[in-house]
Amino acid sequence: MGASALGAGLVRRRRRRRFEVGAGVVGLLVVGTGVAGWVVYAKLDGNITPDEAAAAELARYAKERPTALVKDARNVLLIGSDSRAGDGNSEYGRDSGTERSDTTILLHLSAGRRSATAVSIPRDLMVDVPACRRPDGSRSSPTFAMFNYAFQAGGSGCTIRTVEKLTDIRIDHHVVVDFHGFKKMVDALDGVEVCLKEPIRDKAAKLRLPAGRVRLDGEQALGYVRARKTLGDGSDTDRMDRQQRFLGALVNKAQSNDVLLNPVKLYPVLDAATSSLTTDPDLASLRGLYQLVRGLRDIPTAQVRFLTVPRESYVYNANRDQLVEPAAEKLFERLRTDAPVSVIGKTPGEPGEPGKSQKPKQPKQSEQPEQSGNSTSSESSDHDTYASPSPSEPSFRGNTAGDHTCA
Repeated sequence: MGASALGAGLVRRRRRRRFEVGAGVVGLLVVGTGVAGWVVYAKLDGNITPDEAAAAELARYAKERPTALVKDARNVLLIGSDSRAGDGNSEYGRDSGTERSDTTILLHLSAGRRSATAVSIPRDLMVDVPACRRPDGSRSSPTFAMFNYAFQAGGSGCTIRTVEKLTDIRIDHHVVVDFHGFKKMVDALDGVEVCLKEPIRDKAAKLRLPAGRVRLDGEQALGYVRARKTLGDGSDTDRMDRQQRFLGALVNKAQSNDVLLNPVKLYPVLDAATSSLTTDPDLASLRGLYQLVRGLRDIPTAQVRFLTVPRESYVYNANRDQLVEPAAEKLFERLRTDAPVSVIGKTPGEPGEPGKSQKPKQPKQSEQPEQSGNSTSSESSDHDTYASPSPSEPSFRGNTAGDHTCA
C-alpha cells in the first residue's frame, strides 16, 4: 500500500464509514422494533451491574470531591480487579475474601471527543488512602500505603476517592472488570494480535508463545498483560507498558471491519462487554454507555494515547513507587484543564528518568508507610519516569493506538 496523502485520507474515510456502519448495525441489532430486537436490548441492558455501594460512598463525601473544570470532558476510572471469586476466577489463586486493583487506568476523554488519554496508575505507588467503608460496614482508618490497598479497603469507591485526592481530578464514571470478564472480551473479538520480539516461556502465566506476530486468545492475553518476572526487565513498569500496547492493539481490533460490519461477531462482543462490567449507576445501561462513547468513533487512533503517571522508586523501599514532581502535577493539570497531552517513545537515558537527572525527594516522616498488609514485592524499576524536559508543553513517555506493535 502506498503512503500518499490520498491513500491516508481514503483509509481515514473508510475507518469513519466502518464506525458509522457499525453504529447502524448496533442500532438495528439492539433497538430493533421487533420482539427479537427488544429481547436482545433487554438482555444486553440487564447484563451491566450497577455499583450502588460506590455511589453511596461518594455521596457521603460529595463536599470533599474535586470540581469538574471543563464541560463535556469526562474522566473514567478503569479498574481491573484481581478477585479470585466469581465465575472462572478461582483458577488464578485461592479466594482470600479480599481483592485489590491489579490494574487501574484513568481515561480522560476530551471535550468534543477529539482525543482520549489513558494514564496507568502503578499499583505499588505510595499514596494517602482515606478512611473508607469496608464491605462489612465498618470503616478503615486513613493510612499511607500502596495504591492497590484502596480497593481492598473499600472497593471502587475508596479507589476513586484515593485517585481524586492524589490528582485533584473529578472522576465522572468508573468501570470494574475481573479476570474472567477480560478473557471474555478478548475471545469475543476472536483474539487480539501482538508482535513478540522473542519467544515467551512463562510457566506461572501459562504462556508458551513463538516470536513474531501472534494472535492471543483470552487466556493468553490475560497471561500476557499480567506476567512480570519472565517478561521484559521484570519490572511493573515493563508490565504496564505491555498492557498499554495490548490495549492499543485491542482498540484497533475493535475498530476493524471484521467486527463492526459483522452482526454475528458484533453481538458476542457487546454481550461480553456488558456482562463483564460493574459500573457507576449512570453507566449501568446501554443508553448510559452509548451517551459516553458515541463520539469516540471519530477519534483517530493516533489521538488515543497511553502513558503511565511519572514515578520513581520510593525512597524508603526500592520495590515501591512515588510520584516525580513537578512532572506528575503537570500531567494532572493538563487532564484537569483538558489541555493536550503529548506522548513520546522511551529513549535510553532520556532526561527526567530517576537515577539520571532527578533525585527522589525525601518524604516527611509521616509519609513512611504503615504496615497494612501490602508486603508483596513489586520489583519496580528505578527508571520509570516518563516526563520530557520541555517547559512550555511537556511530553510524557507513552504510545498511541496508532503505533505499530511490530517495528
